Amino acid sequence: MFVTDPAAFLAEFSDERYPMRGAATARSAFLVSPASGVLAEESARDNRYMDLSRTPDPVRALRQHAELARRLGADVPVLTFPGDPDCPDGMFPNNVFATARGNLIVGRMRHPVRRREAARSDIRGFFRDVLGYRELDLSSGDYVAELTGALVIDRARGIGYCGLSERCDMAGARAMHEAFGLRLTFAFELAAGEYHTNVVLAVLAGRVVILAGDGFADPAVPDAIARAYGGQAIRLDPAQKRAFAGNAIALAPDRVWMSAAAAAALEPAQRRLLERAGFSLGAVDLDEIEKAGGSLRCCVAEIF
Repeated sequence: MFVTDPAAFLAEFSDERYPMRGAATARSAFLVSPASGVLAEESARDNRYMDLSRTPDPVRALRQHAELARRLGADVPVLTFPGDPDCPDGMFPNNVFATARGNLIVGRMRHPVRRREAARSDIRGFFRDVLGYRELDLSSGDYVAELTGALVIDRARGIGYCGLSERCDMAGARAMHEAFGLRLTFAFELAAGEYHTNVVLAVLAGRVVILAGDGFADPAVPDAIARAYGGQAIRLDPAQKRAFAGNAIALAPDRVWMSAAAAAALEPAQRRLLERAGFSLGAVDLDEIEKAGGSLRCCVAEIF
């Protein structure tokens, strides 16, 4: 089912209709190393979190990225592909590549600089020839569909939350609903200036949601999502959102990962909610990578 109205979403959502019967967290993950000393000017046109005046330090970015891979390896096996200097946003592979039901899904990127990433034969070949995954290629579609940047998925229930923006239109949302084999997708408009849903929403192993209310065009949308999860919701203020506290991920049932800046922005009550839900908090310094307009969740492509 595909819905666009908060009331329709709440009328459809229930634990009886959508029980947690699937894997809530990934079995593995892959990253792509940073390889460029410049920021992607095309991406900056619709990514308010980028600042072209802040020149990244490629050596420091690479060091932080390697530490991220090492730390995440405590929860799942982590594979790192080499970066491409011609793809300055390549260290955010989850927008371009995703997996579901034994399929590698390749997204349709808005900007040409990012479409280069979708053509990588090594990543496609690894999933096809090594893992035996089928390929669902959305990259030439007549829509925009930036995968798990635009689409936040409750994998345990098969429910997708798709924010519409310049990085994902309605046709792209419907294409992803089919490609991921989702049972229910709730599509909604992001607030003006927001580019990806995974900056304003995270679903943590199907148990807790993190929401930045000002990132949604209609305040009824985050209210409906929080209600669906029984109030197990961390509400972010604008400063916490800018610190990327919404760009979080659970790769194991008992731990949430976010950047060090994001973790530092959390209030004690928010940390206690995570603890009561059974999550410890892992944090990694990523300030150099965050200059490119994304954070920890953006770096991680999950393998299901």
